Amino acid sequence: MKKLRPTTPGQRGAILPSFKAVLTTGKPFKALVRGGKRHGGRGNTGRITTPHKGGGHKRRRRLVDFRFDKKDIPARVETIEYDPDRSAFIALVLYKDGERRYILAPKNMRPGDTFIVSKTAELKPGNRTVLGNIPVGTFVHNIEIQADGGGRIARSAGGSAQVIAHAEGHTQLKMPSGEVRKVSRAGWATVGEVSHEEHKLRSIGKAGRSRWKGIRPTVRGVAMNPVDHPHGGGEAHHSIGLRSGPKTRQGKRVGGVKTRRAKKYSNNLIMQRRKNARERRR
Repeated sequence: MKKLRPTTPGQRGAILPSFKAVLTTGKPFKALVRGGKRHGGRGNTGRITTPHKGGGHKRRRRLVDFRFDKKDIPARVETIEYDPDRSAFIALVLYKDGERRYILAPKNMRPGDTFIVSKTAELKPGNRTVLGNIPVGTFVHNIEIQADGGGRIARSAGGSAQVIAHAEGHTQLKMPSGEVRKVSRAGWATVGEVSHEEHKLRSIGKAGRSRWKGIRPTVRGVAMNPVDHPHGGGEAHHSIGLRSGPKTRQGKRVGGVKTRRAKKYSNNLIMQRRKNARERRR
């Protein structure tokens, strides 16, 4: 991490990761880059479904391989790069058959390192194999929920899940949130943790840096009109005025309320749910 010289108010409060020590190039591999249009948090009807999104710096999207369909072919890491669409670093790898792809970079991966995707792969960081072959206690990331369905779990910076048991065709994982759940033993996972664990330690220092990232300002509900938010209305400073507790803009309760659907397909795979904010404060 680096603290900037306090030459401006924004730099005085900023604590940012030091990319120079890790990244090996500033230019992406052109064949694996695509343009794209962002939608500002709007759904297919044009209405805002996720608030506080919009603007931001133009991005070139890297095509990251999460399916890993090239099995039993060794690959060598060429570069470690920055990806504007994710918190972790990515690696450009060259497979032995000559094809290049981007992958999610594991922790401590460096140019020249090798890895392989195979059911018989050695259990070392960066290698990818089926969960049923991974011993209890191992930390894994980029985990598939179903075989060959592509990595879905533990993909953000510094993330990983721990294998805690194998039973009845499933592997039990302790998730980064503390939840314990079952996934298919035939699913694939990468050994080790995701790179850029310092991401959570950063302090952006100024509001402008949030705007570069496409994050717009958040307005308090009590500062709105009643038509715009359940907390709105009233003169001067006041409480939310609701006995039932705080609400979202759509009128749903927040804070310690279960939001998982009663008939969600994966409910029977959750062995121990994560603690919510109210439970963590106890």
